[in-house]
Amino acid sequence: MTAAVVIPNHDGRRWIEGCLDSVAAQTLAPADVVVVDNGSTDGSPAVARAREGVRVLEMGENLGFAAAANAGIAAARADAVALVNTDVVLAPDWLERMLAALGEGVGSVACKMVDLADPGVLYDAGDVLRRDGACEQRGRFARDDGRFDAPGEVFAACAGAALYRREAVEAVGGFDERLFLYLEDVDLGLRLALAGWRCAYEPRAVARHAGEGSAGPASPAWWAARNTVLLAARAFPARWAGPFLYRQAAWAWHAARERRLRSHLRALAAAVPLLPAMLRERRALRRSARVAIEEVVPARPYRGPAAGGHAEALSRPGDGPRRGGPAPGDGSRAGGGPAPGDGSP
Repeated sequence: MTAAVVIPNHDGRRWIEGCLDSVAAQTLAPADVVVVDNGSTDGSPAVARAREGVRVLEMGENLGFAAAANAGIAAARADAVALVNTDVVLAPDWLERMLAALGEGVGSVACKMVDLADPGVLYDAGDVLRRDGACEQRGRFARDDGRFDAPGEVFAACAGAALYRREAVEAVGGFDERLFLYLEDVDLGLRLALAGWRCAYEPRAVARHAGEGSAGPASPAWWAARNTVLLAARAFPARWAGPFLYRQAAWAWHAARERRLRSHLRALAAAVPLLPAMLRERRALRRSARVAIEEVVPARPYRGPAAGGHAEALSRPGDGPRRGGPAPGDGSRAGGGPAPGDGSP
């Protein structure tokens, strides 16, 4: 198989040279390198265009990460496409190891993401989705002490540095551009899993990530609150309403404590216009599913010490960020924690 690299960009001038340097240094040369620019005004497209072998696809305006990713996947000339944020630096053997992990039935590959400034701190070791709507990044904020060094399978990959099989992504309709950014990779991962595609985890492929360095002024909490509602409306069975409402109430309580309840409620209100479409799509998603959602999103604690990725839970596969509790920003992707940010407004 061949692999291309797609880099969504929005005003990524500060980071893009380091990212492109790491792509150029890969032991497996990508078949194609495409920078998809979302209306940047900082000169970053010119930097990319000056690089030999790099194509720049101009979107003309900021259409969001999901739209940029879809455009890049469509334009890239390869069987597999790696999505890489501008604020990511790849290890030289990253692409070679990721492509080797794209075996039979594997639709995507997650890597070990560590902090750019301190590579001893984990950023993401694959994502986990819970029935309360929270999506967590395994290992977030923990020291990289070897507990996430075993290859295996995870729910989904963080699209800040991930490899996707083109055939699989196209079969499920690509990234949902209505989500704009944040959780668009979780939503795609859910649809891939329901369609029967597996997500491999390759810890020997290491990407150093600045963590929202490419997100600009975008509010992770706002977009994640909105998109969690939309994801659950389309995919979650009604019997999971209890855990979901519990998590929503907990996030609202924390938003009130942090004096941002008004913004939080505006984010929830922004989901309302899209709810009818999401609810209409539930039946089609269920009919096309080859794997039951109960298998894709297994039962996990959504309250108490095991929920939220407390330190004592980190040793168990599937648990995520460092701090527990229901608060947005605790490393939970669905609670306003970091997510891929290129193409942010």
